[in-house]
Amino acid sequence: MVVDHRQNHLEGIRAVLSVALSPLDVIINLPRTTGDWISETFSTRSNLLRQNRALKKENLLLQVRQQKLDSLKAENMRLRNLLDSAFKIRDRVLIAEVIAVDLDPYRHQVLINKGSSSGIFQGQPVLDASAVMGQVTHINPFSSTVLLITDASHGLPVQVNRNGLRTVALGTGHIDRLELPHLPNNADIKVGDLLVTSGLGGRFPPGYPVAEVTAVTRNPGQPFASVLAQPKAKLDQAREALLVWTLDSVQSYAPPESATQEATESDKEEPPL
Repeated sequence: MVVDHRQNHLEGIRAVLSVALSPLDVIINLPRTTGDWISETFSTRSNLLRQNRALKKENLLLQVRQQKLDSLKAENMRLRNLLDSAFKIRDRVLIAEVIAVDLDPYRHQVLINKGSSSGIFQGQPVLDASAVMGQVTHINPFSSTVLLITDASHGLPVQVNRNGLRTVALGTGHIDRLELPHLPNNADIKVGDLLVTSGLGGRFPPGYPVAEVTAVTRNPGQPFASVLAQPKAKLDQAREALLVWTLDSVQSYAPPESATQEATESDKEEPPL
């Protein structure tokens, strides 16, 4: 043993014995190795299941947030369109949100979240980013009712933008249809003509888009042509609306300071035109 310790003469014998005894070492350590493997296997499976449940919850939460982001993105685009529309109008405007829709199939009305506390007045024009929506008919302190131009009881003085032909656009009770009555068969109007507000009647200022002519039927046996038009405003989709103060309305009803503070920056910088 002393000689082997000094000169390693028995190194080969120890190597042979180690190889011969290695199966015995494996057998001796088998219970502990098996126990560790089983413990690690079940622990890993439990961790994977727990992580999988956590990832599923996180994925669901992220999907919900993604839907909210898509909704916010769409809302942001609508607001940008409204602000761009307000810049083009150059009148004093106030953005309101549509909070309810009249469920009566024979009434086309919506409820907005602005009322007398914001300076809203009866008969005030209401627009979306594209065209005229309607006018305010009932006012509460914090909400107002807007009668849409397609309501069967609504009439709006309009003119053909191409030639200035004046007529009245009547609501038909259908959300996508207006009627232009009492136009002679020889009236200069055709499909595709843009109808804009004429300014007559004292409610709507002139020049706002209203509808596009979709059908012109001339019956020689009748004194008047049958003319239909489709509103340019998205009456069944709009979530925001523009309340407009024109020069006449400002003179007859000056909105309070709270309404002025809620107006856009362009409205604050310039007086209503």
